[in-house]
Amino acid sequence: MIEIPRQKPKFRFAPSPNGPLHLGHALSAILNHDMAARAGGDFLLRIEDIDQTRCTPDFEAGIYADLSWLGLRWQEPVRRQSEHFPAYQQALETLVDRGLVYPAFLTRGEVKARVAAFEADGKSWPRDPDGTPLYPPDDRERGNAERQRLLASGVKHAWRLDMEKALAVAGEPLCWRESGDGEKGLIAADAASWGDVVLSRSDAPSSYHLSVVVDDAVQGITHVVRGLDLFHATSIHRLLQTLLGLPEPLYHHHRLLLGSDGRKLSKSMGDTGIAEWRRQGLSPTELRRRIGL
Repeated sequence: MIEIPRQKPKFRFAPSPNGPLHLGHALSAILNHDMAARAGGDFLLRIEDIDQTRCTPDFEAGIYADLSWLGLRWQEPVRRQSEHFPAYQQALETLVDRGLVYPAFLTRGEVKARVAAFEADGKSWPRDPDGTPLYPPDDRERGNAERQRLLASGVKHAWRLDMEKALAVAGEPLCWRESGDGEKGLIAADAASWGDVVLSRSDAPSSYHLSVVVDDAVQGITHVVRGLDLFHATSIHRLLQTLLGLPEPLYHHHRLLLGSDGRKLSKSMGDTGIAEWRRQGLSPTELRRRIGL
């Protein structure tokens, strides 16, 4: 079982070192830092570096430099996800043993082709809150003998949560307590809208959804403060917390910073990073004003 410490209020900022931090990251980091200070709690930094192909030491060093320049201080040691793969594997195996996940063998290309063929007639394939097509039922409905044959053959596969079974085991309707910039109060969790989400892939030992609930529990996080783009994903996190017997944090989903084109700031789109603003002569105080703090 995962050991869960009981401690004073804890907040965390958990970036991925796959690109320079931008102003949206600054907003989230500062909010976590300042809310922790007001609550008399701790501010933790977590490096979410499961994706070993995109995450680099240089980007990680840049995170430390940017946050230090902003005047933020965090507890040591920093938790790096790449050093805790066994913890995520243990959580996955717990769900495997309970029959709540299944091996999924369809490739991204096969799923894309299936969806395209279905929608060629004008029909609409169901999609999750992020707009991604739900995974087809083929592997969920596959017989055990065929599953074992495919596993024994060594074919690449992911592990997906059997959403229908998981919700049946979870029992009563799930919810979370929200204090953010959108809806507030007790929010009903709609995990079913996400379909059979991925919990592990052949090229990544854990998904974001699985690792984040394990990390928050192990680190004793009491308050999760993050962007509104993750508001709906909280439904999955509450389900996984319930299935794994993990504590429920309080949630605060804050506003997003948008670019001139109306989309949220993104590393992949090359939005100006904190380091670049620093090179242009912006001070930490001026940066706070720029992001509305």
